[in-house]
Amino acid sequence: MKLYYSPGACSLSPHIALCEAGLTFTTESVNLKTKQTAGGVDYKTINSKGAVPALQLDNGKILTEGPAVVQYIADQKPESGLAPRFGTFERYQLMEILNYISSEMHKGYSALFNSSNSAEIKAAAAAALSPKFDWLTRYLGAKTYLLGDTFTVADAYLFVVLNWSAMVKVDLSKWPKLAEYHARVAARPKVQEAMKAEGLIK
Repeated sequence: MKLYYSPGACSLSPHIALCEAGLTFTTESVNLKTKQTAGGVDYKTINSKGAVPALQLDNGKILTEGPAVVQYIADQKPESGLAPRFGTFERYQLMEILNYISSEMHKGYSALFNSSNSAEIKAAAAAALSPKFDWLTRYLGAKTYLLGDTFTVADAYLFVVLNWSAMVKVDLSKWPKLAEYHARVAARPKVQEAMKAEGLIK
């Protein structure tokens, strides 16, 4: 398998999942401004949406959209526990929280990264995230990870989104439970492995 990624972008989530699953894979970075891969290929010939991640399977097929990609990765190594078994209630809980992270959290940060947005628009976007942080705090409760004691691909995704906070000046200390959760996930060896591979930490 080959993962197309941009350092620190949402593609870090499947990168973490691949490391956690212990699967064999290669990576190639993508310049999201020029839509060129590190190898000089027009990325839109790989993913016509022009966004990361894209996972190229060994048979040449391409899978895109983070929540789908990470579930595929998890299912290649079911014993990893990265996703509950299909057909169980817990698997649908995983889908539920992945969808929430994608539609409510990920999308909420997008406005903060847009350099053409005014300070007022960015302030409104940051304010709109606050009740979502409140909800996540309640959802996490006393659990170690989103679904309990086991790290899943949903944790990889939420970690990446929360990791953007420092870049866009969102102060997570207002939600200490989430700040602690973020630090806990960051300390995982495979999370550090993926981040080092992308040049995000030394």
